[in-house]
Amino acid sequence: MKTSFKRYIMAAVLTATAGTMMAQDLTSAYFTDDFKYRHDMNPAYGNDQGYVAIPVLGNFNFKLQGSFGVGDVLFKNPDYGKKPGAKKTTTFLHPDISYDEAMKGFDKDGNNLIFDMDIPIVSVGFKGMGGYNTVELKERNHFAMSMPYSFFDFAKSMSNKDYYFDDMGARAWGYAELGLGHSRQIFDNLRVGAKVKILLGAAYADLSMEGMHAQLNDNNQWILEGKAKGEINMKGGKFKTKHKEYKSVPGKYYDEVTGIDTDGAGIGGWGLGFDLGGIYEFKDCSVDWLDGLKVSLALTDLGFISWSNTMVAESSGNPFVFEGFQMKYKDGKFDNGGDDISDDLADFANLEEKPDKGGKTTGLASTVRVGLEYPMPFYDKLSAGALYTHHFDGIYNWNDWRLSANVAPLNWLNGGINLGMTSFCTTMGWVLNVHPSGFNFFLGMDHIIGKTGANMVPLNSNVSFNMGMNIAFGSKKKKDSKGNLNTLTF
Repeated sequence: MKTSFKRYIMAAVLTATAGTMMAQDLTSAYFTDDFKYRHDMNPAYGNDQGYVAIPVLGNFNFKLQGSFGVGDVLFKNPDYGKKPGAKKTTTFLHPDISYDEAMKGFDKDGNNLIFDMDIPIVSVGFKGMGGYNTVELKERNHFAMSMPYSFFDFAKSMSNKDYYFDDMGARAWGYAELGLGHSRQIFDNLRVGAKVKILLGAAYADLSMEGMHAQLNDNNQWILEGKAKGEINMKGGKFKTKHKEYKSVPGKYYDEVTGIDTDGAGIGGWGLGFDLGGIYEFKDCSVDWLDGLKVSLALTDLGFISWSNTMVAESSGNPFVFEGFQMKYKDGKFDNGGDDISDDLADFANLEEKPDKGGKTTGLASTVRVGLEYPMPFYDKLSAGALYTHHFDGIYNWNDWRLSANVAPLNWLNGGINLGMTSFCTTMGWVLNVHPSGFNFFLGMDHIIGKTGANMVPLNSNVSFNMGMNIAFGSKKKKDSKGNLNTLTF
C-alpha cells in the first residue's frame, strides 16, 4: 500500500475535524450507577449486573474535541456560481475571504485538535472472586495536533516580516488492548479497583517542529529556518523519497520524503498498561452532613509500548526559500485545492529520510480523574457531582471540569445532566441509562452537537454522541435502608 505523505499531512489538518470517531469515555456518565462502561474511567466501579456487549453496538459513539473545527477552515466559496468549475466550499486562504473573517475561529493561545478512537471487540463484566470483573479486547487509536495562531496568520496574510511557530506538531498511534480488571469492597466505606492491560502496537507517528521561524528578506523572499522531525514506527514500513532541488540559503536539499510504503500489516511493538482507582464513602460521621459523600480518584493508562523499529525523517535545519501558501491562487482561482496546500505543507516541513534508529519506547497518554458525589437530603433519588479530568500528553494536555445533577427515579432507570468547562469550550452534557433485568440501553453526549455542514459533518470540533446496547445478567440490587441506589455491595 502506498500513502502520499503530502496528502496525509493535509488530511490531518482538514479531514480530522470532519471525521466520525468512536471513543470509550462518556464523562457525563461517571456518576451514573450501573453504566456498564464506568470502569473504563475508574476501575474501582462495578455494576449492579453483569453484562456482555453486543458486537459494535455495545458502546457505539463518536467524540472529538479541540479549539478549532472544520467550520473554521472551510468556507463558502465566493466564486461558486460565478466562475466555471468553482466548488461550493474553499479554504480560509481564498483571497476574497477577509482576514478578520478567516481568522476569527482560531485561538491566539494555540489551536489543538484531539480525538481518541476506540473500537470495542469484546467487553464482558461479571461478579465473582469477591468483587466485579471485566474482560475487554479493543482497538485504540489516538490523534493529537497542535497549531499556533501564528501559523494560520502566516498562511493567510504574510503581512509581517517575522513569524515564530511555537508548540507545533502532530502525533498519532494505534494499538490493540486486552484488559483484565477487578474491583472489590475492602472496607465498609472503601472500594478499590485495578486493571492490567496487554498492548500490541500497530503504528506510531510523531511530527515535531522546534525553533520554526519565517522571515522576509531584502529580495522579498520568505526564508524558513528551524528543525522539523518525523518519526514513524510501523512494521514493514519504508519512506518514499523524491530527489528534489530547493532554492535554499545557503545550499540545496535532496531526497524529500513524499510518502510511505507498507509491506503488509503486523505487530510493531508491545507493552503494558495499568488503571488504578478508589472510591471512599463517608459513613456514620460525627459531622452529619458529611454522611453519604463519596470521593473517588482514578489514574488510567499508566504504561508504555516498546516499538521494534523507528523510521526517521528530519529537516537539515538550514534556512531555505519558501514560496508561501498564497502563491497557488491565480486571478482569484484556487487551482488545485487540497493538493496545492498539502504540497505547501510538505515543503514547509522539508523532511529528508535519515537512517533508521532501531527500537524505542513511548509512554501512554495518562488521565487522572477526581470526583465528588453528594446525595441530596431533600430527595434521596437525586445527587450532585463534581468531576475534574486532566489528560497528560505534553503540548496536547487538556482539562475538563463538570458539575452534574444525577437522578435515579426508578430501580432500572437513571441518568443526569451536567455543565462543563474544558480546555476548549464551555459545554453541556447528558446521559440516559435504562438497565432492567436482562438488557441495558444508554444514550448520552458530553458535547451537544451544534451546527452541521454537508453530509451532517459537525462544524464545531467539540461534539460527541454515545449509544450502547448490552445483554445484562445477574440479580438486581435493592435499595438500602436510606433508599440509596448508589451503594455498591456484592
